[in-house]
Amino acid sequence: MSRPQFKRILLKLSGEMLKGKGDKGVFDIALCMELARHIKAVKESGTELALVIGGGNIFRGGIAEELGIERVRSDHVGMLATVMNAMVMQMALEKQGVPAQALSAAAIGAVVPVYSHARAEAEIEAGKVVIFCYGTGNPYFTTDTAAALRAVEIGADALLKGTKVKGIYSDDPFKNPEAEFFESISYDEVLNRGLKVMDQTAFALCRENKLPIIVFDLGDLDNIKRVIAGEEIGTLVG
Repeated sequence: MSRPQFKRILLKLSGEMLKGKGDKGVFDIALCMELARHIKAVKESGTELALVIGGGNIFRGGIAEELGIERVRSDHVGMLATVMNAMVMQMALEKQGVPAQALSAAAIGAVVPVYSHARAEAEIEAGKVVIFCYGTGNPYFTTDTAAALRAVEIGADALLKGTKVKGIYSDDPFKNPEAEFFESISYDEVLNRGLKVMDQTAFALCRENKLPIIVFDLGDLDNIKRVIAGEEIGTLVG
């Protein structure tokens, strides 16, 4: 499959991305600022961009299990963690001179405006980086699903998922050095091989709406711009 250039994309990041390496707390501010600088470069190239960031740097399911918290409340705590990440990323972007706006799927007072499709479109058209947070607003749905849903809603040309590996492999490349790397792969082949690109609900949304997914290594932040420019970075699912 040829790699298109994208006009509007949604970038999905893990919360751990903001934590960085070492013992710097839940946020590595220097890394957040570096990420903001790369996003600024993407914006200056003419690409419209939205973000969804997980909350794993602040709260994970393992913590809830240790505390004995049931799934519904645990998921809401996790979604609140994504709001904190969105606010930090918004401030980092603004510090770089990039207009940004976090939008929450649930009302949380005057801190972050509530998401609506019309509000998101207006903010993107105004040149802002929109950061979607609080997941879908419902428990039992992952931030992958929130990313796929928002990408479809805003008419993104692709969903970009930053990971710790080069892209999609036939097996875990850390455990199996012989694992096959895929430069491109179809939705059906992902399903037939049982590959875990993202959760099933998120993947089904992308497949049904013919939304391309690119899974790539975010260890090198320059890869964001390379992917959007059409370079063959990572794995294209489509």
